[in-house]
Amino acid sequence: MRLRSGVFASSCLLVEVLGVALFLRGFFPVPVRSLPRREARGDLPAEPAPPGPGMVSNWTKIPPPLFKKVVIVLIDALRDDFVFGSKGEQFMPYTKQVIEKGTSYSFIAEAKPPTVTMPRIKALMTGSIPGFIDVIVNLNSPALLDDNLIWQAKTAGKRIIFYGDDTWVKLFPKHFVEYDGTTSFFVSDFTEVDDNVTRHLDRVLKREDWDLLILHYLGLDHIGHVTGPNSPLVGAKLREMDNILKKIHISLLSKEEASFPNLLVVCGDHGMSETGSHGGSSAGEVHTPLLFISSAFEKRSGPLTYPELVQQTDLASTLAVGLGLPISRNSVGNLILPVVGGRTMREQLRFVHLNGFQLSRLLQENTPAYEKDPGYEHFKIAEKSHANWIKLYLEGNNSEILLNLGKKVLKQYLEALKTLSSSLSKQVAQYDMYSMMVGTVIILEYVLVHSSWSDDADICTHVWYFVCHCKDL
Repeated sequence: MRLRSGVFASSCLLVEVLGVALFLRGFFPVPVRSLPRREARGDLPAEPAPPGPGMVSNWTKIPPPLFKKVVIVLIDALRDDFVFGSKGEQFMPYTKQVIEKGTSYSFIAEAKPPTVTMPRIKALMTGSIPGFIDVIVNLNSPALLDDNLIWQAKTAGKRIIFYGDDTWVKLFPKHFVEYDGTTSFFVSDFTEVDDNVTRHLDRVLKREDWDLLILHYLGLDHIGHVTGPNSPLVGAKLREMDNILKKIHISLLSKEEASFPNLLVVCGDHGMSETGSHGGSSAGEVHTPLLFISSAFEKRSGPLTYPELVQQTDLASTLAVGLGLPISRNSVGNLILPVVGGRTMREQLRFVHLNGFQLSRLLQENTPAYEKDPGYEHFKIAEKSHANWIKLYLEGNNSEILLNLGKKVLKQYLEALKTLSSSLSKQVAQYDMYSMMVGTVIILEYVLVHSSWSDDADICTHVWYFVCHCKDL
């Protein structure tokens, strides 16, 4: 009798584990993936071949970097209204002045849930969309093995320095020539956690032995968790951040060359809700400011317009182009065109072609019927138009026809990029509903049957019946 009870209990446990496993398989879909990162630097396309005999484009390599030094200031839990709203007006006067009258481009970057730090860093640096499975490993982040901006920069010989949230050190071990990590566990610490980042600034800004500097400030996030977004402490912290941005910006301007400018990027990993928390999908949690500040841009003139909405994943593609690096192979992001809008038409077309090639290749590797995808079709049309433009360019045509055709091709590429990115992003969020339904039914059936029947044969019969007929539900 005891043996029979043991077998029965073991069967029940196995059935329950099967149900949970099937549900998790459906809830955590397989992400969009390309080749391993060790193979990611080759296979870059040349410009589209111009039609006609004897005409060959001579641009086959990746474009050189647009910026000498890049500083990324990530302010944890920085909501868009903290910069673009009344709090920005009151507490971030220097940043606000640069946005309104300086050489900058401002955007609102939309972060996809889950809005917690580790998945958002992955999105910013890989251009891919992490899933909810990343919430589980958020507190103990393993090394990031996917192709990403940091790895590409290190492989290209860029010298990277990091100060701030030690999640970066865990995700990118041995990538920084110098680093100082701070922990995010002591949420009651609003001051020292940021002072440990800022104390390095005076020294590092005077040095020339780095190409990419990343700063991740945690104080604002801690204030939000403890006192909420409307606390008086938020204003003081924003003023502190404004002074830091002013110091960095002035230092970059004082040391740059006219032909090779620097770039300051200001962003948040996520925002915060009206209670100061994050992780969900409310507007306050998913909308963060994204600022590009450089003397390479034209000074703003005319009335100020509300910032355009972009995706957080767009940063990886944009910075890759700015640093002269290949775009991460798993990126679903689009190049933010205004950042390169001051370059020649040929350069702009080259940038968007590289982005389109990368997205279309990712689509090919993840979608069997990729040729029927509207984004892929649009990209091929844009490539043909681009080839015609190159033909005119190489023939020495400098007329208005060349300019107008270039603008048309650019528009075609941007439409293709948008559609390709949308197709790939939908794949990431495409849950396996059948597995989820089967798993749910098995668990529910187990609970119901277990409470009504003691005969294990009846349990097996009921579970098998529901598994076989779940597709008809």
